[in-house]
Amino acid sequence: MKAMILAAGRGERMRPLTDSLPKPLLEVQGKPLILWHIQRLAQNGFKDIVINIAHLGYKIPEYLGDGSKYGLNISYSDEQASGALESAGGIKKALTLLGEETFLVVNGDIFCEYEFDGAFELGDKKAHIILVPNPEHNPKGDFGLKGGLALNRADEMFTFSGIGYYSHDFFDSIGIEKKSLAPILREQIDKKAVSAELFRGKWHDIGTPKRLKEINNEN
Repeated sequence: MKAMILAAGRGERMRPLTDSLPKPLLEVQGKPLILWHIQRLAQNGFKDIVINIAHLGYKIPEYLGDGSKYGLNISYSDEQASGALESAGGIKKALTLLGEETFLVVNGDIFCEYEFDGAFELGDKKAHIILVPNPEHNPKGDFGLKGGLALNRADEMFTFSGIGYYSHDFFDSIGIEKKSLAPILREQIDKKAVSAELFRGKWHDIGTPKRLKEINNEN
């Protein structure tokens, strides 16, 4: 299975830190955020990684190279000329690099201990998303969960972690355009085409300087 790290965002809420660095290169507990993902993917047996880049994107391949020093093959989907295509648009552009099989996607601006599963099978579903308990900044959550299926409405809602497994045809309805993932997920959830699970381990959305400082102050 191939994996994609979404790393093209501008990181407006993280300014001024992102005025000189792309957000995935900000350090968390002593090393760049994206390197935590790279190392965990390698530990979990992944070999082929795709990373999309836009804002100050050239700095990411300058740092990571072709992935060989991590035992990986890293390819880059370059959005620097067009500007970031958002999550779904970025994945759509990268599909030629991701191939026809199920692939994993992880947001480049999260820090987590989820064990990526390179053998995961979607079965008859088009996507499988990882949910987490709601953090303080998202108290209402995003999706519900019942019987292994994601729900758009439920008495108890959870937060989308930014981690998911997708089929190639999940993205058939869009072109290479600026498009977020949420509306496509909601459409497919209504069709009962998205499974889900709840992860209760360590997970942080590193979206603001305050949250970055908090995680760096953890013991």
